[in-house]
Amino acid sequence: MSIRTHNTDWSPTMRLHFLGKGGTTGGGCPSLYATDGETYVVQGWRTDTPDQVEIPHLLTGFALADTFIGATMTDTGRGTFTLTGTPVTDRETRAQMDIYPDETCVEVPKLGRTFYGATRAG
Repeated sequence: MSIRTHNTDWSPTMRLHFLGKGGTTGGGCPSLYATDGETYVVQGWRTDTPDQVEIPHLLTGFALADTFIGATMTDTGRGTFTLTGTPVTDRETRAQMDIYPDETCVEVPKLGRTFYGATRAG
């Protein structure tokens, strides 16, 4: 699976399916979208790193059944994670979202979850 590059004229616009949002009141909240491919688009607060966003912990709960956000997440200790992905720069794709000036979005793999639980002690 590969992440599409969205900053060229020939790149197709992704179709997004809204899954959930949270973290602020009103519009423009950090949000999770499934794409028409095997990826998620994660909308979150800007950080000092262009390919990184900050999201509330609760956003991960909106992932589709039997999948997870395929990016390493670092707990900030403030009830949020930072995660890195491919910046989404395509205007038509971004127009499908309500993105506030302090937010941006990245594309990350949508990976299948095949194990639920802990190992059993012998």
